[in-house]
Amino acid sequence: MSTTSPEITPTTHTGTSFGSSGYRNYVLISLTVLYTLNFVDRVLIQILAQPIIEEFKLQDWQFGLLSGFGFAFMYTLMGIPIARLSERANRVRIIAAGVILWSVMTALCGLAGSFLTLLLFRVGVGIGEAALTPPANSLIADYFIPKSRARAMGTYAMGVTLGGVFAAAFGGPLAEMFSWRTAFIALGAPGIVIGLIFLFTAKEPPRGYSDPPGTKVPEKSSLSDTVKELFPKASFWLNIAAAATVAFVGYGYTSFQTAYFQRAFGMPLTDIALQVLVPVGLMAAAGAFSTGALTERLSGKYPNALAWLPGWGLILCVPAYWLAFTTESVPVAIGALVVGAFVHYGYLGAQYTIAQGVASARSRATAVALLLFVVNMIGYGLGPLFVGIGSDFFMAQMLDTGSYAGDLTTLICKGSTTDLLASLGPEKAAACLEASAGGLRRAILITVTIFALAGVIYLLTCKTLQRDLVAKLS
Repeated sequence: MSTTSPEITPTTHTGTSFGSSGYRNYVLISLTVLYTLNFVDRVLIQILAQPIIEEFKLQDWQFGLLSGFGFAFMYTLMGIPIARLSERANRVRIIAAGVILWSVMTALCGLAGSFLTLLLFRVGVGIGEAALTPPANSLIADYFIPKSRARAMGTYAMGVTLGGVFAAAFGGPLAEMFSWRTAFIALGAPGIVIGLIFLFTAKEPPRGYSDPPGTKVPEKSSLSDTVKELFPKASFWLNIAAAATVAFVGYGYTSFQTAYFQRAFGMPLTDIALQVLVPVGLMAAAGAFSTGALTERLSGKYPNALAWLPGWGLILCVPAYWLAFTTESVPVAIGALVVGAFVHYGYLGAQYTIAQGVASARSRATAVALLLFVVNMIGYGLGPLFVGIGSDFFMAQMLDTGSYAGDLTTLICKGSTTDLLASLGPEKAAACLEASAGGLRRAILITVTIFALAGVIYLLTCKTLQRDLVAKLS
């Protein structure tokens, strides 16, 4: 099979899913694999945070810039033009080109010789990754009838959490056995081959194929037309506000989660990866899938389940995360993170299902790109920077009120434990390490509390959701 279909396919509105059940699921699994790779390459830098911070002697706010805004700016900037292209051109080819580009750039991160070079390669990763989700959402909507889209999007959304699992399971041990540079190269290179496989095995379906007969869709839709179409739909904008808030918190604390366990508990990187990040990531994936499946089952009786299930999940995750980042027990912290992740990540399928569900067939990719523009600029761009700035602020505060006030600063306290012991001695090194862990803990606790706000916004979305949906889920 190959992508030999024309660049623009007709809108057919058959009301049936595209292709056989087996092939349809193959494409969905393929897209989920690509989304998993997308997040492996995106979040790998979070797993490797502490070694990178120590090698380049970065402040936490600098790492927040590196892991967040440095990636998010071009990812966000390129999202809308790529989505506009996806409304007209072959979506399979666009996705494949993006996969190959971001994979090459991820591998190059392992060759970076400075903070600035690493930042530039991260920008390249962002450009490539912008080519996946808008056209992928559009493809899924054409492969699956409306009733099945919540489950399909829940499956696709598992890539977010599975990406974190694979990044941790392989990136952590590789970095500890060899170096953080080896981890970037080893996990980036396979995407080149996988992108080529997708290019030659996935079909481009007719646009709007699975929409119900009689669905009204404009023949052509400009960016301004899409904005005009979506402007009166409150559900779309509330969904963006909620998803951006979740991303702000989620990307913020996860960018420093590995570093927190290294600082607070002195755990080796491999132990954190396998004992903390892998089980938490698997439970998050289970939460995303389960919420999507439960939404499909409940939508007939409770049409607004798509919004209120993630809403309550985000509210309930706050006490779990507070326990995780205040306990002195590693097993309790892991257990609390597992519970929090399961209910937190249920929103993933909902954010995409709502975004493309309220848009017409020729506007879906752009609608998702608008969602991602705000989500990634605010969430991915500012979340890690917010936590990094907060961590530095609270660390400085602790140093200023500690036993060595005036002698120690955040700059003096940067470096590995070995370096600090050699340059400062055991007592001052201990003060540095305590302030580093304590400052990061305070910043994370303030940040995760904001999850509750996102939950409330999703509950408010229930008021307008049924009015705004183009095709009902029930």
